[in-house]
Order: sequence, then structure tokens, then C-alpha cells
Amino acid sequence: MSVSAQTGPSTRAGAGTGTARTATTGQRGGYAKGRATQQEIIRAAILVFADVGFHGASLRDIAARVGISHPGLLHHFPNKAALLEAVLEYRDAVDEQSFQEDMERGSEYFEALLNLVERNRLRRPLVELFAGLSTEATSPDHPAHEYFRRRYARVLGEQSELLRERAARGGLAPGVDPDQAARTVVALMDGLQIQWLFSLERPGAERVDMAADLRGYLNLILR
Repeated sequence: MSVSAQTGPSTRAGAGTGTARTATTGQRGGYAKGRATQQEIIRAAILVFADVGFHGASLRDIAARVGISHPGLLHHFPNKAALLEAVLEYRDAVDEQSFQEDMERGSEYFEALLNLVERNRLRRPLVELFAGLSTEATSPDHPAHEYFRRRYARVLGEQSELLRERAARGGLAPGVDPDQAARTVVALMDGLQIQWLFSLERPGAERVDMAADLRGYLNLILR
């Protein structure tokens, strides 16, 4: 039926539908705007937490960087701990997405890990955030203490299992203990991030190459 042939009732129904669609569109627009604001807050928080740590960070300062009021920020994140949780979830999501994309393209686990380390050269704020918070969070009363405790347990468990599987296939160098190697890989990655951050003050050729140094160790233990 053409639009010009519609009767009165059909027109009224159409008007009602149009109103509903406008309301739905408005709700979606509001939701999208809210999500965009949350992302801005998270990005600002990454810079502030990386710069002054969790305890030194001020929600008012973060709100000012985004261009919203302090109550406006609290509408999205009721306290600093909630914002920290969102920041850590964002960091994990960024890493997980790129890592999984590498795996789906056929990269082996440790090659995907090297790619992730290489990409971190372009994500200095996230590297600074992780380096600073992981040190702060060794205190049991830190809001991120349990996050980092669980993260290290998970990562070490995954890598130990993968290395044990490689050892069973003859894929580890003689004398390499899978659990010890897993701890060394994680410690090397974290330590290299700190050395890389300090090396950024030096000329490009003198800066720490995190991926190259990690690859050097992996070449020693993997077969």
C-alpha cells in the first residue's frame, strides 16, 4: 500500500510508531553519549593514575581534564576504586583483543606475546599505568591488590602449562624448568617495561628494545 493511500487509522498508527522511534532513538543517543563520556573519563584516568598513582589521583582533576563536573564524573563512576577497576578492565580488553587477533591469524602463543610487547612501544600511558599500579598494589589494602594477585596467578599458570606441554614435545632446551621459565618470562616483561620507560630519555638507538630482549631469552629456552 502506498503512503498516499493510507487511511486515518493507519496514519495515526504511523504517528505513534514515529513517536516511539524518536524516543528509542533518543535513548540510544543518550546511551551512546554516556558511553563516550565514560571512555573519555577512563582515558583521562589512565594519564592521571600513570602520572601520580592511585593514591595521588584526584577525581576532581580527572573530571576537569574531561571537561565535566565532579558530580558528573560520579554519575558514571561512584568512587575512585570503581574508576580504577574500569581502567584496568580497559587495559585488559586492549591487550586481549590484539592478542586474540594475532592468535586467530595463526601466531603461536609466544610469538603473539612478542607482538604484544612490540605494540606496547606505542602505548606509553598504559605501560606507565601498569608499571606504577603493579608496584603500588603490592600493599594488601590497595584497591587493585586482588586484581594483580589474580592476574599474576593466571598468567603464570597459563605460561607454565604451555611450557610443560612444549617440554613434553621436546620443545624446551635441556635443563629448563617450565615453572621457573614462566616466572622469568613474566619478570623479564615487567622489568623491561620499566627499563624502557627510563630509556625514553635517551636517543632512539640507545633505547631498550623490549621485544628484542624478550625474544633473545625465548630463543635460549624454546626449541
